Amino acid sequence: MNPVDQWLAINVKYFPTEQVQYIRQRLETLPEQQLSMLYSISFQDPTMMLIISLFGGSLGIDRFMLGQVGLGIGKLLTCGGCGIWSIVDWFLIMDATRQSNAQKLFAVIG
Repeated sequence: MNPVDQWLAINVKYFPTEQVQYIRQRLETLPEQQLSMLYSISFQDPTMMLIISLFGGSLGIDRFMLGQVGLGIGKLLTCGGCGIWSIVDWFLIMDATRQSNAQKLFAVIG
């Protein structure tokens, strides 16, 4: 098993399924030094973000953790949009987490 397949096997749950093949192609073109740097990147777990959204979503904690400060402040000031925004985020937060992880990866690999 090559290093790219090994890294993807460990981290595939952190990324959108439609981008996994593209990520594989990008990683296969990386030099060995940059590929070893990928092991130092920490990604947000989408399941953990769902749990955080369930318990702290009305305070915007989930959005703050994703680095979406504006949305976090909006949720905090409106108490999660009177609860509606929080409920909608229960369905959207896992995909938003995967997208955020993909953006973080693409920023590192260029």
